[in-house]
Amino acid sequence: MTHSTPGHTSPTATYDRIGTGYRDIRRPDPRLAALIHEALAGARTVVNVGAGTGSYEPGARTARVTAVDPSQVMLDQHPGGWKVLASAENLPFPAGAFDAAMAVMTVHHWPDLRRGLTELRRVSHRQLVFTWDPRHAEELWLINEYLPEIRHLEHARFTPLSTVAKALGAHTVVPFPIPHDFTDGFQIAYWRRPESYLDPMIRRASSTFAQLPASVVEPAIARLHKDLASGTWHTRHADLLTRDSVDYGYRLLIAG
Repeated sequence: MTHSTPGHTSPTATYDRIGTGYRDIRRPDPRLAALIHEALAGARTVVNVGAGTGSYEPGARTARVTAVDPSQVMLDQHPGGWKVLASAENLPFPAGAFDAAMAVMTVHHWPDLRRGLTELRRVSHRQLVFTWDPRHAEELWLINEYLPEIRHLEHARFTPLSTVAKALGAHTVVPFPIPHDFTDGFQIAYWRRPESYLDPMIRRASSTFAQLPASVVEPAIARLHKDLASGTWHTRHADLLTRDSVDYGYRLLIAG
């Protein structure tokens, strides 16, 4: 069942725009799922804030999950039975209502990060946040060589990990290097599969690409296409082609 709450924040415009077909590209990766499920072990009730289509939620036999998202387009694709249209900053639940709260690649979208994290702590006994640290040194080649505009956008919307960890009261920080065959198609997923960035459907499923104008993206993708066709990219990044994973700064924070 889907509920909306009086005074909830308007659905996120970006995800209303990119949401259709999102599940086809953003397929949960089993290695990240295992990490998250291990951290959720023992929780019988879970709230997934910024749930989107339900990626990385524990199965129904393990826990009862309530999905929260400000976008109706995303909630309509969520397969669960308990869905609430609401913002992270105004969770319509009593204190301690859930054993655990999870937020996966969503806190950078919250208009008021500290308030959202406070709400996460208020409604649950344990909190998990999976996010990216903009201060991490190693950067995706796509940004360095083709779309530096992504750097400005990402650094403007992602909060440094140390700040998020402190606001959450995290006691554990777990690194998650991105495997070369990562199945969840967010921006970093294709670091060893550069041809994937040529696919407009893959770019459409990324909130980063969705916020950049075509006048910026299309010439950059054309340059990438040319470099792939000539072999320039493969020569430049021969070292990446031998690596199984790269630590690009993605971290799981655990609190409570």
